[in-house]
Amino acid sequence: MNKIIRSCLIILCAAAAISLCGCIGMGGGAKKIGIFMPSKNETRWLQDSDSLMRQLQAKDYHVETRNAEDDVELQISQIEAMIDDNYDILVIAAIDGSRLKDTLQRAADKNIRVISYDRLIMDSPNVDYYVTFDNFEVGVLQGEYIRDALGLEANEGPFNIELFAGAPTDNNAVFFYDGALSVLGKYLDSGRLRVVSGERERTDVAIAEWRPELARERMGGLLEKHYGDGTKLHAVLSPNDGLAAGIIGALKDGGYGGDGKPFPILTGQDSDIPNIRAIIAGEQSMTVFKDTRTLADRTFRMIDDLLIKNTTETNDSRTYHNNIKIVPSYICKPVLVTADNYKRVLVDSGYYEISEIEG
Repeated sequence: MNKIIRSCLIILCAAAAISLCGCIGMGGGAKKIGIFMPSKNETRWLQDSDSLMRQLQAKDYHVETRNAEDDVELQISQIEAMIDDNYDILVIAAIDGSRLKDTLQRAADKNIRVISYDRLIMDSPNVDYYVTFDNFEVGVLQGEYIRDALGLEANEGPFNIELFAGAPTDNNAVFFYDGALSVLGKYLDSGRLRVVSGERERTDVAIAEWRPELARERMGGLLEKHYGDGTKLHAVLSPNDGLAAGIIGALKDGGYGGDGKPFPILTGQDSDIPNIRAIIAGEQSMTVFKDTRTLADRTFRMIDDLLIKNTTETNDSRTYHNNIKIVPSYICKPVLVTADNYKRVLVDSGYYEISEIEG
């Protein structure tokens, strides 16, 4: 009888061990990371989340991503759901960086770490780290390109320009615009550059939710009102590729690109494939490449460090103040892309296949 009991116990223990191994293999004890992206309207957010997820899953972390389709309330509810589910780290690219104060307090109450991704979350003491590109430098690269392409140092002008800025709810839009104006401001003040519409303040030229169709609508209105008499448009400052695409649509509607009416100098950012094609075609002049692999890699390292060592590397402890505190940050470097170097920067680096661009 004792032998029978012992045999049963052995079988039960073995079954329990197999069951336990199955739970571990399924990630039952894995740390949980939530990734929140603002929309699918821009290719880069999909690339960012995919790249980050691959690296985290390779380390057997449990990862969930959410996309809020530019709906602030939806993003808040998505974040709060993962707070309720006791996630360990939240990576948030905020739609409106000023609307998350109460939500992040709930995260802090549960000791959940928050990493602000690419867009700085404002007005909260509960943002632990910020990882982004040098967004002021993005604007500087755009402003310098316009300066050099027009030869503003040597030519008196005046040259006509129209200005666009990103969503008023996105703190990055401030850095992009201020960076560009740090270069172009003196030429605007001297009259070598002239904003024919008179719309120069960032709040007047901001495009809600970074929506390309709104940029197209505004550009079309500017062309009709201020350039319909033959006044030449020399340059357009666009902070990103999505808005540049909308602007290109309006320019084509206005007859640019044909009948001896060349496209104005047009800037961008993100190096989206349709915009690289537009650069090759001479419809857009440049873009700024922010390698999402670099940003995702740095964010992965930050998460891994925090979960293993409870600390992580930063390289900027002075610049990014969210109205409550300076948020420890890691800043990556952007790169200028034109028709002359897109193959080297984007294809040779493996970011795109040449067939994706030229196919």
